Amino acid sequence: MLNRNIVKTAPVHNLRELVAAERGGADLIFISPVFATRSHPGSGTLGRRGFTALAVRANVPVVALGGMNARRASALTLAYGWAGIDSWLPAQSD
Repeated sequence: MLNRNIVKTAPVHNLRELVAAERGGADLIFISPVFATRSHPGSGTLGRRGFTALAVRANVPVVALGGMNARRASALTLAYGWAGIDSWLPAQSD
């Protein structure tokens, strides 16, 4: 039996994926990568503009992911929250 209290999340990297995530019933989406990240070296990033362009179209809360830290998150006014893999380590630079 399906637990209706579980939050359904989806990763979003572009507008097509945002539409698919919402049609699929996502309760919350992770927009990434906002900034350069050590977990995906050399991959393209959305930056603040790209994040905002997707977040403003979202009908569910969005979480910023990719190269995030508290300072960067504070500049993303449309973010419900932020997440990170190694953002808590002291070695990360801005």
